[in-house]
Amino acid sequence: MRPNFRARPSLASQGGRQVPDPMPIANALAQHEGLARLGILLRESNRRMEIIKPALPGALTRFVKPGPVDEEGWTLLAANAAIAAKLRHLQPRLETMLSEMGMVPAKVRVKVQQQGI
Repeated sequence: MRPNFRARPSLASQGGRQVPDPMPIANALAQHEGLARLGILLRESNRRMEIIKPALPGALTRFVKPGPVDEEGWTLLAANAAIAAKLRHLQPRLETMLSEMGMVPAKVRVKVQQQGI
């Protein structure tokens, strides 16, 4: 069965204003300085997560998310306090792994992610 597509409204129904075509999110991010910086930090956070994944035991990775990177370090978001405690035990090893890969700064912070986020 074919989906029902609607045509774009005419310019007359939009008060004579032209509506720009939608642009891919990557283009929008690249055209805005603040958003471009945010995209760089997001990629950096995900890169760090890939580096430390081998050090996370078992299914722990399902309960850990990469958080923000800033000039002081990187934050790991834990699903609950028990996961956060385990990450804090692993923290020295994680920081060593990051520094061995040239990540500066290599400091790792652990925070419990608030529910609903």
